[in-house]
Amino acid sequence: MAARSRSRSTAIEAGLASAAVAEVEAALEVPLDPKVAGFFDVDNTMMQGASIYHFARGLAARDFFTWRDLAAFAWKQVAFRLRGVEDLAHMEEAKEAALGFVAGHSVNEVVGLGEEIYDESMADRIWSGTRALAQLHLDAGQRVWLVTAAPAELASLVARRLGLTGALGTVSEIKDGIYTGKLVGEPLHGPAKAEAILALADKEGLDLSLCSAYSDSANDLPMLSTVGHPVAVNPDATLKRIAKENGWEIRDFRTGRKAARVGVPAAGAAGAVVGGVVVGMSMRRRRL
Repeated sequence: MAARSRSRSTAIEAGLASAAVAEVEAALEVPLDPKVAGFFDVDNTMMQGASIYHFARGLAARDFFTWRDLAAFAWKQVAFRLRGVEDLAHMEEAKEAALGFVAGHSVNEVVGLGEEIYDESMADRIWSGTRALAQLHLDAGQRVWLVTAAPAELASLVARRLGLTGALGTVSEIKDGIYTGKLVGEPLHGPAKAEAILALADKEGLDLSLCSAYSDSANDLPMLSTVGHPVAVNPDATLKRIAKENGWEIRDFRTGRKAARVGVPAAGAAGAVVGGVVVGMSMRRRRL
């Protein structure tokens, strides 16, 4: 019971911290329909694959961490793609690793590199169908936030590049403009996402019964259940079943020829990354 209470407390802390960060960006716009918003998960919903992996790969190319670390990221990404769902243990390991390799670096440095990495390896992974759904909300004068376990700075960068209102993401502890390697609360995952949305709705005067949320994963049921219009996008098997049982809208942009073009090669490409990393590690050892 005590453990459950602590988990609830850290989820609330993470949600409040994330909503506080997002409020700055939200205040920059005056919505025509201020009580309604759309909330979009990122990994496998707005973007193909895991955003933290793409970001980590870009940082690895800039010598932020070792080839062995990148290999671990690649293996997790293979599992992510082949299963089609998020593995919570792998996600938390990835977040901890991400915190480790940015610790001691300035926020400005990491954000600046993030801009480069987005252009190099993330922009062309945005699902055009999901982006179009977000645009429908914007065109209706509503605000749109990304809601993700990815670091808040990365989430905000993606939101900015997509022309969205802002983002709710995992908040890292920062002192004097430098990452400490610690989190504020916990990763914005599962219940923490719902807490962030509730906190943001309270600050921004949103009517959640009129709002929409979009996700691919059953892990996001707390978020989806918080709004009046939940939508399953590229859903995993569990979410697809629950969505059907509840009459929720289902959108799948992986089907047909696009799935054949994107899905299978993507898994193969992730495997190729692993092979390339192993070869790279071997060549480095030979040179030493």
